[in-house]
Amino acid sequence: MALTTYAELKASIADWLNRDDLTSAIPDFISLAEAEFQRDIRHRYMITRSRATIDSRFSATPADWMQTVQLILETDPVEPLEYVTNEYINKLRASSSATGKPRYYTHVGTEIEVFPAPDNTSTGYTAELVYYAKVPVLSDSNTSNWLLSLSPDIYLYGALLQSAPYLRDDERIGVWAGIYQKKVEDMHVSDQRTRGQTSVQMRTRALQ
Repeated sequence: MALTTYAELKASIADWLNRDDLTSAIPDFISLAEAEFQRDIRHRYMITRSRATIDSRFSATPADWMQTVQLILETDPVEPLEYVTNEYINKLRASSSATGKPRYYTHVGTEIEVFPAPDNTSTGYTAELVYYAKVPVLSDSNTSNWLLSLSPDIYLYGALLQSAPYLRDDERIGVWAGIYQKKVEDMHVSDQRTRGQTSVQMRTRALQ
């Protein structure tokens, strides 16, 4: 059976479980698996960019934000901000209340805090946030995403694992867990290999 859409995924999970009484729970198994993906997976397909104006000490992150890769001020020349801990930025703020062009940033909940606070609150500073975005969740209206297209087996075994509380001592649970972990590891290895090759190619072109 093909696994390219939400409907096909649900049908395949039902076939593997072979439990009519769990059919109505399959969407929940998929949702729980997706919550697991957000913790387990970091892939280049998740990296996205968002532009924003930093005109105050705190700025909200995008709704799909999960982890920051880099925060860059689009000045001339562009200037990446340095990530520091909450404790360090608190010490900086305690030692100086001056405003200026931000140099450091940290995360406070789902917000980004910069230091120093922007000195130009009327126009602010244009910044680009490079970050890992959450894997888009599947639904009847969003029938596919990059992860289902790239690794349908991760979706399948990840969702099957969420049925474990209903299956109790079913020997298949251990098998599914092993396959899921192996598929996630394989995807990360492949991703790192691709990133390494791209980096080497870019350095080679720069030397030519």
